[in-house]
Amino acid sequence: MKAGSQTTTAYVALGANLGDRKANIAAAARLLDASERITLTGVSTLVETEPLGPADEPEYINAVACIETDLSPQALFEKMVSIEDALGRVRGERWSARTIDLDLLLYGGELISTPALTVPHSRMHLRSFVLKGMCELNGELMHPVLKRSMNELAARLNGGDFSLSPDRPQLISIAGIIGVGKTTLAQGLAQALGCAMIAEAYDTNPYMPQVYAGRKDLALDSQLYFLNSRAEQLDKDKLAPGAVAVGDYVFDKEMIYATRTLSPEQLASYMPAHDAVAAAVAECVLAVYLHDSPPACLARIDLRNRPYEKGIDLPALEAFAQDYDRLFAGWRKCPVIRLDAGRFNCTDAAQVRILADEMRHYVWKSPEK
Repeated sequence: MKAGSQTTTAYVALGANLGDRKANIAAAARLLDASERITLTGVSTLVETEPLGPADEPEYINAVACIETDLSPQALFEKMVSIEDALGRVRGERWSARTIDLDLLLYGGELISTPALTVPHSRMHLRSFVLKGMCELNGELMHPVLKRSMNELAARLNGGDFSLSPDRPQLISIAGIIGVGKTTLAQGLAQALGCAMIAEAYDTNPYMPQVYAGRKDLALDSQLYFLNSRAEQLDKDKLAPGAVAVGDYVFDKEMIYATRTLSPEQLASYMPAHDAVAAAVAECVLAVYLHDSPPACLARIDLRNRPYEKGIDLPALEAFAQDYDRLFAGWRKCPVIRLDAGRFNCTDAAQVRILADEMRHYVWKSPEK
C-alpha cells in the first residue's frame, strides 16, 4: 500500500475440507498478505468443524484473517476469488467440498448488498467457527447490523453452528420463570413480526389452581394437561414450514416442571406420555431466555393477582430459576438471546420492535422477488 493511504480493516473467513487443509489455509493467508494493497495483521487459531452441507463430506478447518486494505470491497472480493482459483478451488453446488473458501465477513462498518457480495456476511452470526475467530481477533467489535459485539453473538450460539431452512416452522420460543414477562413479550413480538402467537394454556388447565393450593395428588393430571396442550400447539406437522410463530414458552420446560412438581411415582407415570409426544414437537429456531431476579418476578405475580398463582412462593421461583439457568447453560438446539427483564421493558413497543428486527436475522425469510 502507498504510504499514507487510507485503509480499511476487513475480516476474511478461511475454510478448507479437501487436500492438505492446514496447508491450504496457510497458503491463502500468505497470498492475501502478498497481494498488493493488502496487509495481513492477524489470523485466528484453526478450528475443525463438521460440514453444514452433506453429512458425508470431510470435516472443515476454519480460521479468520484480519487485514488492512485500501482496495474497494468489490476489488477485494475479486482478489479473494483469484486466490481461491490459484489454490485449485473448483466451483460446484452450494455446500460442495472445496480446497479453499474465502468469504468477506466485514469491511469496516460498511453495509454492502450486490448480486455478488453481501457484507456483513449474512450468516456469520450463526457460525461459531466464524465468531470464535472474530472473538480471538477483536471480541468487542460490533456487528454493523445487529449492533452486538462478537463476544455476545458468540455466546448466543454456545459453540453450535446453525443454518436457516424454509422446510421447518420458524418457531421463536420465549423462556423464563413465572412472572418474568414471557406472554407480554411474546404478544409484542408477534405484533411486531406480523406473525401468530402461541399462548400457553394456563387459564384452561382445570387442575392447576388446586395444585397450587396444595393438591399434590392432582399434579400429574395438571402436568399431563400441559403436556398434551403443548404437544398439540407445537406439532411440527401442524405448524407451517417457513412460517414464523412466537410462543410464550419453550417445550423443554416440561421436564423442569415435571421434575419439580411430581412425586417419583407420578414422574414414572408421566415419562412414557412425554416420550411419546416429544419427537413430534417442532423445535424452536430461536430461543429468548428472559430472566430477572425471583423477588422481582414474585412482585409481578402479586401485582397481577391471579387466584391460581396465590400459592407460588419465593423458594419455588428460586428453584425454577436455577433450573432454567442450567437448561440454557448447556443449550445447543438453536441460538439463544438472553434478555434481562430488569433492563428490557417488555411493554415498550419501541424496544420490542428493535428486538424483533434483530430476530429477523435468526429466522428464514423468503428471498425478495
